[in-house]
Amino acid sequence: MKTIVVAVIIWTLATAAAAKPVPEAERIPVDVRRTTFIVKDAGASLPLYRDALGMKVIYDQVLESGDPKDTENYKKRRLVLLRANDDFIGVLGLLQYMAPVKPEHRDRFDVPVPGDPIVVINADNLQQVWPKVVAVPGLEVISPPERIEYPRASGGTIAVMQSMIRDPNGYWIEINKILDAPAGLEK
Repeated sequence: MKTIVVAVIIWTLATAAAAKPVPEAERIPVDVRRTTFIVKDAGASLPLYRDALGMKVIYDQVLESGDPKDTENYKKRRLVLLRANDDFIGVLGLLQYMAPVKPEHRDRFDVPVPGDPIVVINADNLQQVWPKVVAVPGLEVISPPERIEYPRASGGTIAVMQSMIRDPNGYWIEINKILDAPAGLEK
């Protein structure tokens, strides 16, 4: 009997943490569709997002405009779109400027500063993917997975396994696993 109760509790927490649409009465006419990272090399970024984290490539195209002989006006870019669990929202774009090549940021701080986004990725399989994540060339581990408890607005806490990395392009990525009902959902 104890095993059944534990299984029901685990199932309840797992389903409570799953993404759910906002009720129709609370919907607004805005969705955050995609975050696009400007990257040095889209192909070199795929080992983290596609291979380690398991995101699915849904678009990978080279986009050209202008005449390649007109080097002043010719533009060539590679855009890769990856999805987690939804084709419409939460998509990650990797945009590589191939011609003309864009300059890199000179300043790279040890902590996030204003203007630095932090993208939070929830990975229910954090323990399984972590070895793949840390094996990505050029990736910097800021903090390995550790249990953090955030205050809940209604009282109590939200338990999360949290890790922080900088991807090979310098983007701050928090990879976490929610161990509790997420913010906005009562226990």
